[in-house]
Amino acid sequence: MLAPDKQQIATAIRALERGGVVLMPTDTIYGLHAIANNADAIERIVEIKGRSEEKSFVVIGASIAQLESQGCVFSKHARAVVEELWPAPLTAIVALRTKIAASRGATTLAVRVPALQWLRELLEQSGPLASTSANRSGERPLVDPKSISFSGLDAVIDLGPQSGKPSTIVDFTGDEPRLIREGDSFFTQKVWKTLRKSL
Repeated sequence: MLAPDKQQIATAIRALERGGVVLMPTDTIYGLHAIANNADAIERIVEIKGRSEEKSFVVIGASIAQLESQGCVFSKHARAVVEELWPAPLTAIVALRTKIAASRGATTLAVRVPALQWLRELLEQSGPLASTSANRSGERPLVDPKSISFSGLDAVIDLGPQSGKPSTIVDFTGDEPRLIREGDSFFTQKVWKTLRKSL
């Protein structure tokens, strides 16, 4: 995948720090992004997408430590799996010590450390971001930024059409990990093998 230049990244970070919403690709598909603990910015994404008021957002971070700074609690099983697989298109649902804006009142949070190096470098500067697919609620995720017509975006990182698949999701909040969604089939098999080793 192509990477944005320094100017594009700087523009996106400035927009995020001002409470803006930024459209950019992840290691899966294009998404709408805002600072994870900025309530006003989260509300802007809700309005843009026409999203359910109660539904929480996925949060992407540069590292496990950065996500822990937001209150994420990784169980023994979760830590064993994510330390082996991240950065990768694996979304882990974990417990939260304290609610944040992106959790929308929930005491759990879906989190990921993305595979793209440039995106992790951006996250190191911006802090964790709420991330949601670039589509209106109930519609298919859009993969070409030129077909995305949202109003109210503060910055766009356009790297052309993306063909990525949604991430694999594993819930680590129960007694044993539970696969919620399969992403790429090859990667999901790797997740299964790592889950079995963690038990």
